[in-house]
Amino acid sequence: MGPSKTIGLYFGTFNPIHIGHLNIAHYFAHHSELDEVWLVVTPQNPLKTKQSLLADYHRAALVDIALEDYPRLKTSRVEFDLPQPNYTVNTLAVLQEQNPGHRFALIMGQDNLQNLHKWKNYEWLLEHIPILVYPRVSSHEESLSKTYDKGNITQVKAPIFELSSTFIRKRIALGADIRPMLPEKVWRYIDEMNFYKKNR
Repeated sequence: MGPSKTIGLYFGTFNPIHIGHLNIAHYFAHHSELDEVWLVVTPQNPLKTKQSLLADYHRAALVDIALEDYPRLKTSRVEFDLPQPNYTVNTLAVLQEQNPGHRFALIMGQDNLQNLHKWKNYEWLLEHIPILVYPRVSSHEESLSKTYDKGNITQVKAPIFELSSTFIRKRIALGADIRPMLPEKVWRYIDEMNFYKKNR
């Protein structure tokens, strides 16, 4: 087993992964206490089939392609093998079992933090897992201490990227050129596979 590492877990559907996701993950991997950041690709909930959501393996493949040149960033498909619907607390238990030497932290946007009280076993998460929060333009400027009085929550002054996968999918469907919004290899793959285009 390799040396003990502190891993940041960045959850998302990554539909598709774009330069905002990549920059946030890279920032945390290089400008915080983390050794690596794992992008945990969330599987499609079989009960909520969304027409706009690419198949799990395609979205994970796009993340793989985006991270090729960044050794401290990794794709995690751990949730693909877990029963649905899945909860973060269960994913953490599995990851800690699979990687007993590693320590894990959660990376989330300020908007997600406001909804943390709706998560399963959120009190346990607050007590046991460091949470690193990045700012969002759309978030209310509310102090974190008011949000949760206990918990290891750190606000990180990461750059703000207000770029959404929804916007990108819509622009692709309209035939617009969105190349600067995606890592180049991801854009090329999406273009070649005709993902998100209307006439599929």
